[in-house]
Amino acid sequence: MSATQPAQPKVTEREARQVAEAAREQDWRKPSFAKELFLGRFRLDLIHPHPMPDAEDVRRGEAFLARLREFCEHEIDGPRIEREARIPDETVQGLKALGALGMKIDPKYGGLGLTQVYYNKALALVGSVSPAIGALLSAHQSIGVPQPLKIFGTQEQKDTFLPRLATTDISAFLLTEPDVGSDPARLATTAVPDGEEYVLDGVKLWTTNGVVADLLVVMARVPRGEGHPGGITAFVVEAGSPGITVEHRNAFMGLRGLENGVTRFHQVRVPAGNRIGPEGSGLKIALTTLNTGRLSLPAMCVGAGKWCLKIAREWSAVREQWGRPVARHEAVGSKISFIAATTFALEAVVDLASQMADEDRNDIRIEAALAKLYGSEMACLMADELVQIRGGRGFETAESLAARGERAVPAEQLLRDLRINRIFEGSTEIMHLLIAREAVDAHLSVAGDLIDPDKALADKAKAGARAAGFYARWLPKLAAGPGQVPGTYREFHPAGHPDLATHLRYVERGARKLARSTFYAMSRWQGRMETKQGFLGRIVDIGAELFAMSAACVRAEHLRATGDHGREAYQLADAFCRQSRLRVEELFGRLWSNTDDLDRKVVSGVLQGTYTWLEEGVLDPSGDGPWIADAAPGPSRHKNVHRPFR
Repeated sequence: MSATQPAQPKVTEREARQVAEAAREQDWRKPSFAKELFLGRFRLDLIHPHPMPDAEDVRRGEAFLARLREFCEHEIDGPRIEREARIPDETVQGLKALGALGMKIDPKYGGLGLTQVYYNKALALVGSVSPAIGALLSAHQSIGVPQPLKIFGTQEQKDTFLPRLATTDISAFLLTEPDVGSDPARLATTAVPDGEEYVLDGVKLWTTNGVVADLLVVMARVPRGEGHPGGITAFVVEAGSPGITVEHRNAFMGLRGLENGVTRFHQVRVPAGNRIGPEGSGLKIALTTLNTGRLSLPAMCVGAGKWCLKIAREWSAVREQWGRPVARHEAVGSKISFIAATTFALEAVVDLASQMADEDRNDIRIEAALAKLYGSEMACLMADELVQIRGGRGFETAESLAARGERAVPAEQLLRDLRINRIFEGSTEIMHLLIAREAVDAHLSVAGDLIDPDKALADKAKAGARAAGFYARWLPKLAAGPGQVPGTYREFHPAGHPDLATHLRYVERGARKLARSTFYAMSRWQGRMETKQGFLGRIVDIGAELFAMSAACVRAEHLRATGDHGREAYQLADAFCRQSRLRVEELFGRLWSNTDDLDRKVVSGVLQGTYTWLEEGVLDPSGDGPWIADAAPGPSRHKNVHRPFR
């Protein structure tokens, strides 16, 4: 071989950040509503009037949804999947025959060519019947082999793989490792060049679809050598290749039908022609794929919200306490209002971001990330509130309810199934940091060298001059704006409807306040800003609420203008914005009044063992074993549990 297999990389925090920074898309070639929002500029013109889909796209999308709905009603047995923790082979074969594997693949390769909007609607529909099937289809198309090939693949790769992926083959995305999560700089799986091939060695963890996949997209580190720039690189790998072993099918608290496992590569030979993009571009490919791929998860959260609302409405109308339905009691009614308003807003966010993705006129990397972050958090809250509304029946399993003669409502299952969404495809904490990095990109572009300890004095001087010019133009614009002028956005206050214009004026003022807060924090903490994760998380959460309020208002006006439940949409948007404004005000207050410093002191004490006395009086039921499993390369000692659907 032309290079020896390196040991797992040992990297510093700074080196890890540099790897992540090099992978992110640097340029902003298209406008971004969310980017402008974080800069204090409320660009309503970028989202209003609400973008509209092409009529032919609607026709094809609705036709497929009708077929999918019939299949879901008659061919998918959600309780069976939950009970057996497995999707039946015949169900997957039916999905293949329906074309569901190729929803996002171009028809010239045998796919359906649905838009992002209708792909999301399809996932919301199928996910409402079986979240495990929703996860299977999403992992296959949103982050699996089809999407990176669509964007970065060669024509030969597309011709070879996309027809299979559209009709018969299921794919999986393999990045995470037992000791590598959101820190890919430490990626240990290697791809060593050997002539016209690469030889893969390593272990991948939490490989969604990996147990049943036919094709894999694998991220591996190519060592630097003669003719090889090296770096983390993406490969299409046949899942049945010699040397690949699925060593374990993982089990989780929810998504019991999820085909997620541990996959080992030992001397697996992959043709050089299966490399996606140049060496070293793997992380950039992964992040670019996720720009729109992240929209599938909040789409299924929308479906969950719709189901929560249906169950809450039906149950709260028949369940009586103290002489009247529980919905008429304010304590329960407020929960129902929250579910209804939040479902409306979340659907507005996902549909708006998806339509913008279809039109490709805006850069939606922040919008998609916000949709994922906001959708996963709010869906969990809605499911938790549904369980509370249902009381003891919410905690009881659907199977138990049915056994004693009541309607089998899987509320507790929904709560378990949704919980992973706050971890999938970037945990909430990682999403906060990712979005915060994009939100402060303009500042770092002009002033980043000022706070970089490795920069020379000459570079700092140039950065100071750039920063002075930028802030001299930018800061005065944050003092006043349309949000302070009564009557602005008056088209959002038609006669006989709630006043949404006042909420948009609040968003405009809030955006400027958010930008001022960010600037003040950067001035105060400078290079230490990246360590203020509590502050950055609140900044992002405020931006998410402002984005959701904007999307809700724009959607309500769109529905009013088209005569489709306009009055009711205005009511829901008004309720959501009033609820959201309370959360925003709390977040603004917590920017500067919080326990972050005290929390750090307590954490230090915990890690130093200062409070071990507090742990006395209990027994630890955990089993023995290492915290992180050994992932040393080498041949597998386990039975291969790979079982592709046939």
